[in-house]
Order: sequence, then C-alpha cells, then structure tokens
Amino acid sequence: MKIPALLLHVVVLVSLTLVAALVSAAPPPPAARERALVHMVRQDCGACHGLTLGGGLGPALTPEALAGKPVDALVATVMDGRPGTPMPPFRGIVSEAEAYWIIDRLMQGFPADQGLAQRVGQH
Repeated sequence: MKIPALLLHVVVLVSLTLVAALVSAAPPPPAARERALVHMVRQDCGACHGLTLGGGLGPALTPEALAGKPVDALVATVMDGRPGTPMPPFRGIVSEAEAYWIIDRLMQGFPADQGLAQRVGQH
C-alpha cells in the first residue's frame, strides 16, 4: 500500500514543527551557567550595546527595541554575528540553546549582573 503524497507531506511538516518546538523549548541552563551568561551579556555585549543594553555602538537590546523581531533571526545574529559590522559570532562561546535563552531574557527585560559565581573553596 502506497502512502498518498499529501499525507506524507503533512507528516513531514508536522514532524519538523514538533522538532522546532522542542529545540526552542530547551531547558534553562544550570544556575552557575545562567549567572555566567548574564555576566557575559551585561559586560561583553554591553561594551557595544551599552551597559544598560539601551544602545551604543550597537543597537538597543531592550524589550521595546526587540519587540516584533523574529526570535530565530536574533538567535542567528548571536550565533553567527553580522558580517560587515562589528557584531562578532558567539558560536563556540554559547550553545544554540543558550542563545535562545539569552534572546528570551532580552525580550522580557534582562536580569541584573550578579557577577560570576565564586568557586567552592575560594573566598
């Protein structure tokens, strides 16, 4: 029995949609990594986008400035940078799941920098 082409296309489309939903719904990073990501965004990204993320050399990264922008495009910018601009790629520094987490937090209002977590045994 041969599966009708339309049914096959529907199954493939539904499968791809589910995979995309699972990838974008990645669990948050562990607390220590989350703290390091907040510090990185506030310090490293803040060097160009302003320490309050309100803009500078780079555009503002506030919820108002990001409203309506496609999440996938913003994640692609974090991962691959913007050729021909000062925006560097962060691939290899953050995972794609972490980039989604960063964009999600930027769109909600980014948390304050609590500094880097101290290692156990250090004072």
